[in-house]
Amino acid sequence: MAWKKSPEELTSFLEKSLTDVECQKRKMFGFPTYFINNNMFCGTFEENLFIRLSEEDRERIKNEHDEVVPFEPVSGRLMKEYVVVPKSLFNNKKQFSFWLNRSVNYVSSLPPKEKKKKKGGK
Repeated sequence: MAWKKSPEELTSFLEKSLTDVECQKRKMFGFPTYFINNNMFCGTFEENLFIRLSEEDRERIKNEHDEVVPFEPVSGRLMKEYVVVPKSLFNNKKQFSFWLNRSVNYVSSLPPKEKKKKKGGK
């Protein structure tokens, strides 16, 4: 089954939200994702926008916003530190900025991730 492309307005929204964040943009499974020190912290997947949060922040956002769910891009493949941000939350600029900053701060505190070596030793 082929994945649906993320809506242009969603990918543009996320890109504009990150103009002041020092991060790298990459594609993962054809979707835009963003990294700090080689650690992924946010992106889009089909019609979803997801962010990476600490355990404490994941509990807090779920308690404050009933629509927040864990990010599970493929059935049975839960990405435990990531949550899907509902449209109602990212439509609220102040709220979304708060949670995006929490994600940036959390991922910035993680040790840099080593890039995986390509097969063949290159």
